[in-house]
Amino acid sequence: MRLNDWLAHNEVEEALISINHESLHAHEALGFATRTQVIDILKLLRSLILPGVYEKEPVSHARLDKIIRDKMQSAARSLCAIISQLLTRTCTDASLSPDECCERAEQLTIRIMEGLPDIRKTLATDIRAAYEGDPAAKSLEEIMLSYPSLEAVSIYRIAHLIYTCDVPLIPRIMTEYAHRNTGIDIHPGATIGESFFIDHGTGVVIGETCTIGNGVKLYQGVTLGAKSFPLDENGNPIKGIKRHPDIEDNVIIYAGATILGGDTRIGHDSVIGGNVWLTQSVPPYSMVFNAQPSPNIKPMEP
Repeated sequence: MRLNDWLAHNEVEEALISINHESLHAHEALGFATRTQVIDILKLLRSLILPGVYEKEPVSHARLDKIIRDKMQSAARSLCAIISQLLTRTCTDASLSPDECCERAEQLTIRIMEGLPDIRKTLATDIRAAYEGDPAAKSLEEIMLSYPSLEAVSIYRIAHLIYTCDVPLIPRIMTEYAHRNTGIDIHPGATIGESFFIDHGTGVVIGETCTIGNGVKLYQGVTLGAKSFPLDENGNPIKGIKRHPDIEDNVIIYAGATILGGDTRIGHDSVIGGNVWLTQSVPPYSMVFNAQPSPNIKPMEP
């Protein structure tokens, strides 16, 4: 059979149409256009928080007020529109009218926008921690313009604010965007304190229910993950339970360390060495490291 004949009479089209009608509702079909919109909103929010970093042109004091006011209007209206779209199904299930759903989206948007100044203040501590924690850093500007840690953490902090407002989907799109750009995977549900720094960053994973105190420093390849997933009577993972560790204040975790489990707590002012595998709690002021292997050193033939 020739391709044109097959296209004129194939059954695949009808099969795909039928399958997707059964599994996809129009009000749920947000698609990749939504992801693009979320990333555009994220860029506006980052420009509001750090206007001199994410603008294509230098920002002067003379232009700063107008830039912030313009971006505030654009970000808030765009964010409200997409939250309203995402809440459509929830509002229907709760028997809310379209006007009530729109009002709910507006209130969530206001709450998010009002949280931006606090994020900016917290990011200032993150920038300072990076500068003080990395002897290679020559200036705060270098941190802001070139460090993947700041990009990942700034996006996480915006996404976490939205996550705490119980807005679906948007926070995860934002942090996965950061993951793709930086190699740093921070779930928006994680709770992270001030003065947080990830040095180098590639391969860091921080799980949804992880809590991290103030003044914590991570190196590349650190995993703060779950040991296992408890299953319900149908064999499905139980969601919404504590699965990831707690890291108290002023802890340093070196490259390649893996710390797992919702009941694992790392006491404050502790140091976790590189490539350590840890599934138990340690008290404050602990130093945890693997036994030092003895390397074999042999002379090479000249």
